[in-house]
Amino acid sequence: MTTLVLDNGAYNAKIGYSHENVSVIPNCQFRSKTARLKTFTANQIDEIKDPSGLFYILPFQKGYLVNWDVQRQVWDYLFGKEMYQVDFLDTNIIITEPYFNFTSIQESMNEILFEEYQFQAVLRVNAGALSAHRYFRDNPSELCCIIVDSGYSFTHIVPYCRSKKKKEAIIRINVGGKLLTNHLKEIISYRQLHVMDETHVINQVKEDVCYVSQDFYRDMDIAKLKGEENTVMVDYVLPDFSTIKKGFCKPREEMVLSGKYKSGEQILRLANERFAVPEILFNPSDIGIQEMGIPEAIVYSIQNLPEEMQPHFFKNIVLTGGNSLFPGFRDRVYSEVRCLTPTDYDVSVVLPENPITYAWEGGKLISENDDFEDMVVTREDYEENGHSVCEEKFDI
Repeated sequence: MTTLVLDNGAYNAKIGYSHENVSVIPNCQFRSKTARLKTFTANQIDEIKDPSGLFYILPFQKGYLVNWDVQRQVWDYLFGKEMYQVDFLDTNIIITEPYFNFTSIQESMNEILFEEYQFQAVLRVNAGALSAHRYFRDNPSELCCIIVDSGYSFTHIVPYCRSKKKKEAIIRINVGGKLLTNHLKEIISYRQLHVMDETHVINQVKEDVCYVSQDFYRDMDIAKLKGEENTVMVDYVLPDFSTIKKGFCKPREEMVLSGKYKSGEQILRLANERFAVPEILFNPSDIGIQEMGIPEAIVYSIQNLPEEMQPHFFKNIVLTGGNSLFPGFRDRVYSEVRCLTPTDYDVSVVLPENPITYAWEGGKLISENDDFEDMVVTREDYEENGHSVCEEKFDI
């Protein structure tokens, strides 16, 4: 039996056989401005000649899987002959779903995996549980960890103790990568250039230039300075998709600080946007979202747990998800949690080498476990007992 591990995120699907490597593939479909009628699926995005004004069709809305037609097409493509050539009669699947997923979505997912695709066995699990499994495998002496998963739709903070999640202390913050990209689109459109249709390009800008400030007001003051002294300001060359395929930052020495550029490149000049956008993860109230930021939520979550367990969680804070790749993210989480925590507790914040595929690697490890067979629901089980057997078996 082979096992396929699929960390089915709202933006990227992390997929691969448990004995191979992982691929990170956009979990959506695209339409381009030029070829209006043709729909591109998943990593066919690379075939689009002109990705300006790219139109996204997403299976997930607000973090939950609601658009099954799109998800089916993406899965058909991933499981099909172009990608993984899955032989369903000889394959188990480990697939992730969000916390507090709706029963109707779970039932649809069971139905599609067992009845349409006919996988032999399925394990439905939260991505955080896979990350925790991976962390406990790497740190066998630890019993507790708190997983901070900051993804596309929202950020979850989930304490795990001996690989069981502590339901009463799970926190969701409704800030994720999608909101940050949208906010960056709005402020650039308001200040410089109308980019409301350019989700793809601006998402790339966000990944290339944004960082988390360690001292917001100091960086704000630097961003106001003129000329050479303004070390925050960068000029970003936008792609035109004929000569420049991908946007990039102008090297510091080539920047023209006063006046126009001679070349015909389109330039975005970014200063405080670089750190004001990721700042929303730490202060959602900046844009009117009445919620805690990540460090405060970590501390609040841990304080909901029994007192004798708290020190164990503070010294095992694990950051996963795409937003943890912002430069300075780990340091800022550490320094703020440290400030909010009693001095006699140790605080340690771990950023894995690849926070995006961390959960997938946990799934790979689970599939090699001896008790893997006891965790899954087989097709016979499902055909006999239906959805109820999945509800009993999966700790969702």
